[in-house]
Amino acid sequence: MIRSAASQDLPALVAIYNDAVLHSTAIWNDTTVDLANRALWLADRRTKNYPILVAAEDDAVLGYASFGDFRPFDGFRICCEHSVYVAEGARGRGLGRRLVEALFEPARALGKKVMIGGITGGNEPSIALHERLGFVRTGFMPGIGIKFGRPLDLVLMQKEL
Repeated sequence: MIRSAASQDLPALVAIYNDAVLHSTAIWNDTTVDLANRALWLADRRTKNYPILVAAEDDAVLGYASFGDFRPFDGFRICCEHSVYVAEGARGRGLGRRLVEALFEPARALGKKVMIGGITGGNEPSIALHERLGFVRTGFMPGIGIKFGRPLDLVLMQKEL
């Protein structure tokens, strides 16, 4: 089931986020977060009417997705940048696809015309998922990040909403 995140989901969101920080290049942060951090993030998204959606099975949160501002300038108000994370044990079940698809209508309702995804170069499963959802590659930025002591490329993809 895809539903809006609630405060009781925060521990699961923290766990999924921190797993991605510690074990992947999906998030270009080195520092994990705590419940207070995610509570502030949830409150900020809510004040902007930006969704945080979770994929849940029974009481377990298996993944989540959201979108926010692409850049904080008025000229970018028609676009948003999304993020999607699925717990390690729940990957390969189509949850990422369903979560991203569920973001399209809320984005349209807020007047967004373009959704952007920033994907680490070499993450072919994520790139392929986005291509299946109608995103197209619009940018490639080699070596602009670093994590785990190695340079990272950024692939920018966008979808007209």
